Amino acid sequence: MFYSKQRSKYLSTLLMYSRTSRMIIVCLLVVGDVIGLLVCFNLALQIRVSETLDLRTPILYGLIAMYLFGLYLTDTYKLNREVSGVRLSERAVIGILVTIVGVTCGIYFTGLWGSEPIVGRSVLLISVCPFSIWAVSSRMIVDRWLRANQQIGRFLVLGNYQKVVDFRREHRRLNFRTEFVPFFDYFAEDTSVERNLEIGGNTLLDTVDNFDSTWKQQYWSGILIDGAERNLSEQMIRELMDMRLKGVYVYSIADFCEQFWQKIPPKYIQDDWFAFTSGFNILHNRIKVKLKQAIDLVVAGVMLIVTLPITIPVAIAIKLNSKGPIFYSQVRTGLNGKKFRVHKFRSMYQNAEARGIQWATEKDPRITPVGSFIRLTRIDELPQLWNVFKGEMSLIGPRPERPEFDLQLREEIPYYDVRYLVKPGITGWAQVCYPYGASVEDAYQKVAYDLYYIKNYSIFLDLAIAIKTLRVVVLGKGR
Repeated sequence: MFYSKQRSKYLSTLLMYSRTSRMIIVCLLVVGDVIGLLVCFNLALQIRVSETLDLRTPILYGLIAMYLFGLYLTDTYKLNREVSGVRLSERAVIGILVTIVGVTCGIYFTGLWGSEPIVGRSVLLISVCPFSIWAVSSRMIVDRWLRANQQIGRFLVLGNYQKVVDFRREHRRLNFRTEFVPFFDYFAEDTSVERNLEIGGNTLLDTVDNFDSTWKQQYWSGILIDGAERNLSEQMIRELMDMRLKGVYVYSIADFCEQFWQKIPPKYIQDDWFAFTSGFNILHNRIKVKLKQAIDLVVAGVMLIVTLPITIPVAIAIKLNSKGPIFYSQVRTGLNGKKFRVHKFRSMYQNAEARGIQWATEKDPRITPVGSFIRLTRIDELPQLWNVFKGEMSLIGPRPERPEFDLQLREEIPYYDVRYLVKPGITGWAQVCYPYGASVEDAYQKVAYDLYYIKNYSIFLDLAIAIKTLRVVVLGKGR
């Protein structure tokens, strides 16, 4: 067993606030949003038509209800600092955007334009900006309060020693301030031997037989179990069941990683995990698959037209900067292992792979000056919209790899081919969560994020990835 003392952001859902305190914060957010909407609507009316807000207007309360519902749908009233990797303030922006689209469509289809000053186009648009600032600011205050009031979390971990050592190392690499202390190796061959460990001057004693008493001695945030749950004795399973029914958090290490890291490292899962875990709806839900395909087709078609003013100057710059073709085609692995040619703007010098296939690196000498810019801004990926339009790729999904690299990665990374059960994407969860890398270890980490994406796919997650991708482009962090 191991326990951890941690003051880190990923324990936000386990913060030990009283139910009363949490309810008060949620109520304050709701009341604040209502007041903010009233103030912003009144401001917009005064600017546009020099009128004050009439509180007797029924449409006003319908608009407020739609805004609150949109913010509710995007989890801005959950006191989790992150949901699917999206911060509280970012979820507020998504909620407002979704609401504006819904309100606009609703007013248009019901013919309410002009029936009341408050539903005029200009009034709604003017009110959006100040309310967005209002909503985001209130969430930032809550986010800062959550960060300042986190409490110590301590976990007992039942598992193999080496796996938990790797688990601790992963925490440190993710910059989580977590300390794991060896306490008892439950899956050792001889589980009847009592162990003495000196930790910070304190002697920790334990055997399987006094597991329950050990738990009661000190407060613990929960229990983590290694993937080899089947090795647990019937007595241990009963004790864990009793604790779970008493409100104690019990996670497998894989589920813990999924919830708090937003990734699923392959080494913490086994075949039976795939057989019994929930999720992976995109693999068998035809409605979700067809809806995703329809969104890809429409958005790719529109973007091909909208980005023409960008692609033409880029094509000219590539041609003037170095010899060679404007476009670069390369064989990649797609859905169910099917090969296809991906198209990109050429960002490297001609014959860049004359010495053989190589991993791309962050400061690759093969990249041209123009190529460096279009990679940084991801403009080089724009021709892949044609792959999306043809149905070979999706806008969002695991990035397709070259078949030559697949051979090596398949041997070294467990469950590597699961990422090809969905269409590859122009951008993906791994690309917005993991820094640039070109090695087997980097590929392993990206597979962990890809597994999370496939298991937890939703339109909301796709929208979050799209927004994060936009932020990557705007901040010049393309990779």
